[in-house]
Amino acid sequence: MLYWHKIDPDLLPAVNAIKKIRIGGKTLCLINYEQELFATSYKCPHAGADLSAGWCENKQIICPYHRHAFDLSNGHGAAGQGNYINVYALEKRGEDWYVGIKRNFFQRIFRG
Repeated sequence: MLYWHKIDPDLLPAVNAIKKIRIGGKTLCLINYEQELFATSYKCPHAGADLSAGWCENKQIICPYHRHAFDLSNGHGAAGQGNYINVYALEKRGEDWYVGIKRNFFQRIFRG
């Protein structure tokens, strides 16, 4: 089950920019690639680099350390990499954007 969190409009990145944000207990990359919004993991699974310091090309986010590339739509790594990043659902409601995040194990048990 996804829990939807409203994204503060001030956190939305400019066109062709990446912002690291903290929302719903997660740190994510919010990416505006050619006026299309994406939300992904912020750490590269290869060496733990901060993907918000990378760049985008060909609808992929590129890691700034070793140039691993990940598809913005599904998180799949480029052929031969054998890795992936998480992507998060986004939904626009009127003028507002929301990101869908699953609760972790402890959040599901202790729903306080």
